[in-house]
Amino acid sequence: MSSGVGVNELCIAEFQQLKLKKKYKYIIFTLSKDSTEIVVEKTSTSEDYDDFVADLPETECRWAIYDFEFEKEGAGRRNKITFISWAPDTAKVKQKMLFASSKDALRTALTGVAVEVQGTEFSEIAYESGVFIVSFQCVN
Repeated sequence: MSSGVGVNELCIAEFQQLKLKKKYKYIIFTLSKDSTEIVVEKTSTSEDYDDFVADLPETECRWAIYDFEFEKEGAGRRNKITFISWAPDTAKVKQKMLFASSKDALRTALTGVAVEVQGTEFSEIAYESGVFIVSFQCVN
């Protein structure tokens, strides 16, 4: 299902900055005011996952890319670029439907994502010491 919403070129450019140059820790995406394209809402270099979670609105949908860094036993430090689809239960139904039908356009444009997480409440995206606290659906 496609909504016909396009992906602004800045989304791809900023993603490349995160992926290749490690310029950002996370990027948050949203729909433009006229709902015709996906745009970058925020980029951040904050290493604190709680800052990222605090940047997600409680009542509105967003997409995000987060560059998780973790220690793999016997293999050193690793990174996993994670796509997070945030659709809180408190968001309006029309917005949830538009975000759900537009997700694939963004997801397809961002090559190199290792994991996809979907969250409808903050407990579903809780992350501690390199492990998501609750299980999540891994799309890739």
